[in-house]
Amino acid sequence: MKRFHVFKIILISTVFNGTLIFAQNKNNEFVPHGGARLMAQVNGNDTILLAFLHDIWVFPRSTFKNKAQEQFFWRTVRDVKRTLPYAKLISSELMQVNMKLVSLKSERERKKYLDEIEKSAFKNYESDLKKMTINQGRILMKLVDRECDRTSYDLIKLYKGSFTAFFWQGIARVFGSNLKSEYDASDKDKVMERVILLVEAGQL
Repeated sequence: MKRFHVFKIILISTVFNGTLIFAQNKNNEFVPHGGARLMAQVNGNDTILLAFLHDIWVFPRSTFKNKAQEQFFWRTVRDVKRTLPYAKLISSELMQVNMKLVSLKSERERKKYLDEIEKSAFKNYESDLKKMTINQGRILMKLVDRECDRTSYDLIKLYKGSFTAFFWQGIARVFGSNLKSEYDASDKDKVMERVILLVEAGQL
């Protein structure tokens, strides 16, 4: 796997009929026709336009040994696109929860706050999560570990206690899932990691 960093900052000096084809606004930004705003740095008589680009990932061409392997890859693409936003949302909301918990003085206040967060999460996301397939649920468990650096089991245990974590682990097992699922980007989940990087970069 090779990762190419393609121009974090690029210099643009396109001239059309002797006229710079960018319009400058009051915030010292230049807007190309039909394009996005660009910041500019003026050095004497030279104007340097600055644009920030996403990383571009380049992998060896995919070669599938059989139809089943190809179907697995594209199914992974579909399921990652469905579940990755939720894993990132969980990571983001956990950061906010942690910041709030630090400000609460008593254990009673923290417990009340966590109960409210739990109820709100079920209300907002339960219907969407119920629509996921079993495989998407399994992938979501792994992606939570990837984004939060903790398994779903560890997160429940941390915030709600060992008994609650044990209970939900039992429920997950009944449906063929495992809250203790760990993400392994270098081996078992190598294909998934490739898909995630391409999806995040907008290449899939």
